[in-house]
Amino acid sequence: MPKRQIKLGLSMRQLGYHAGGWRHPSVPADGAMRIGHFVHIAKTAERGLFDLLFLADGLGLRQRDNPAGSLARSDRNVELEPLTLLSALAMVTKHIGLVATASTSYNEPFHIARKFASLDHISGGRAGWNIVTSWSEEEAKNFNRDKHFEYDERYARAAEFVEVTKGLWDSWDEDAFLRDKATGIFFESEKMHVLNHVGKYFQVRGPLTVERPIQGYPLLVQAGSSEAGQEIAAASADVCFVAHTDLRDAQDYYRSVKSRLGKFGRDEDSLKILPGLLAIVAPTEAEARDKYEELQQLIHPLVGLAHVYGPMGDLSAYPLDGPVPVPNDPQHRSRAKVLLDLAERNNWTIRDLYLAASMGRGHRTVIGTPSQVADAMQEWVDGRGADGFNIIPAILPGGIEDFVEYVVPELQDRGVYRTAYEGETLRDNLGVPRPKSRHV
Repeated sequence: MPKRQIKLGLSMRQLGYHAGGWRHPSVPADGAMRIGHFVHIAKTAERGLFDLLFLADGLGLRQRDNPAGSLARSDRNVELEPLTLLSALAMVTKHIGLVATASTSYNEPFHIARKFASLDHISGGRAGWNIVTSWSEEEAKNFNRDKHFEYDERYARAAEFVEVTKGLWDSWDEDAFLRDKATGIFFESEKMHVLNHVGKYFQVRGPLTVERPIQGYPLLVQAGSSEAGQEIAAASADVCFVAHTDLRDAQDYYRSVKSRLGKFGRDEDSLKILPGLLAIVAPTEAEARDKYEELQQLIHPLVGLAHVYGPMGDLSAYPLDGPVPVPNDPQHRSRAKVLLDLAERNNWTIRDLYLAASMGRGHRTVIGTPSQVADAMQEWVDGRGADGFNIIPAILPGGIEDFVEYVVPELQDRGVYRTAYEGETLRDNLGVPRPKSRHV
């Protein structure tokens, strides 16, 4: 029986996922604003045969100065706009997928359909859209609102948004454009389709002013683990990015999402589940532990408390070495549950929690040799807790350099990871189907 092949994404936002990582001597402190920083990262990941690059994003400075003094010590403030950045990276890469986050709360379907279709054509079929619903008031206030959408409304709006966007991508048949100079016919009229959508949240006529994307639709990625998020994923997503630290939880989520696919006429292989994984790797376990401890020493307590503020609320009034309280009305419910479950399972204090969360933001962390990291990855993939992983480096570019140097060859030697790209498009390499137009 063939071994299950591991799929890999690289989350390359800013300077890495460690809260103190920007202070590390190897990290360019201004890297989040420099194209050269991301070019090097992208080329390194492509050399490692990664399926895709992933850019998370927000539409406001969501981190508050709580506790006072924490904001000025954080590097989570300025960064390049994702689609602009990925369009530039498309010109210096050939195979790796280019996935960007775009909010359904503060965009319009026509904007998103046009931008991602354009990126798909620019990159030769490597674009992907990470579908999110914005959740913070900081973002709402940048878009003519005093308060963000309520939880249920965000997801209802998102579901309609995605359907409208897909409808716009179906505006033109594959062979609509003849561009026949002899006859003077540029396109065949019957192969243009006007959407004329009228729904609860959107009225969109169409057609889209970009040809149908090379991939049919750009890859659709979804990151929510709530009940509503799982339904959207099962209906439309090609990839799910999730945060799990326990194999049983990962297996439960894997079964839950995959079991929903049938009612939407999809098979299990049509959706890939990639939990976040932060790996600190070195030739020996002792060296890997030394890397970890060096990073932990760079976390200022104010930054640590601020790092768990979003999901857990303000914990500054509680003793740092006391138990973690249950959050009251958390802004990000799924992440709050992950962190609270982690704290209860390990009997962690608030200090323990912020040190762990500052390391990987609630994602699974593995520290060790190439063989140990590969073992940890295979355990989840073989155990049906994952189809692969979204690698979230502690620091950039060092984290991806280490992974490509040490872990990729180990996975290849075991026969569970590619030695060359299989296809031309992102969908080809991931092994997810190319959607057909609704008009065919």
